[in-house]
Amino acid sequence: MANVFLSPSTQEYNMYYDGSGSEEYYMNLIADFMEPYLTASGIEFTRNDPNQTVGGSVRQSNAGNYNFHLAIHSNAAGSANYGQQRGSDIYYYTTSSEGRRAADIAAREIRNIYPNPDMVRSLGSTSLYELNNTVAPAILVEVAYHDNPDDAEWIKNNLPGIARALARAVAEFLGVPFVEPTAPQTGTVVTQGGRLNIRNSPSLKGNIIGQIPNGQTLNIISRTDGWYLIRYNNTEGYVFGEYVRVN
Repeated sequence: MANVFLSPSTQEYNMYYDGSGSEEYYMNLIADFMEPYLTASGIEFTRNDPNQTVGGSVRQSNAGNYNFHLAIHSNAAGSANYGQQRGSDIYYYTTSSEGRRAADIAAREIRNIYPNPDMVRSLGSTSLYELNNTVAPAILVEVAYHDNPDDAEWIKNNLPGIARALARAVAEFLGVPFVEPTAPQTGTVVTQGGRLNIRNSPSLKGNIIGQIPNGQTLNIISRTDGWYLIRYNNTEGYVFGEYVRVN
């Protein structure tokens, strides 16, 4: 299954203009809100440890086998221009074609929700440690400026929407359908006595990663194109919807 490493900011010392919270606090809330969308879309994810540094996040990401690395930050203009700048910048490593593709997708999604779409940019960089050193294709999203009152309030008031936009971008980059999360449901396997195959993608061409006996109950996460994304025991994957009766 497609997977992503989520790397929300570990910079607890970067406080918002009004002292309401830190960059680390709000960016981790965005990651929290992303999780149901990723799960519903069948995207596995791992998150960094908020107690570590950016170097630790990179090492954790590189220790896995991830399709994508998403760093989530908010920006600051610096003392000379404190509170004077606005906008969203999405960075990719300059020579990474996959990084640029991901950044362009994320920028498009954020333009759809940011109040000043012309201020949303995708930018190449060779000076950001997290982009220079990750193995997986990576982008670093500076959602908006936390030292600017308008931008900071937009972030705080739109955490679920920002999370949804980033989850949509992740799904598109990974080439999987974006699925809205639904209320938890269960289903019962209904075959003619045989076992129902669990596959790693919503297609008969997907690899079989498990089987469920007839009559067993499974947890339904979402539905897409006639397939259910399900969880059975410790296995998560796709089953053909025709053989599942929703309870």
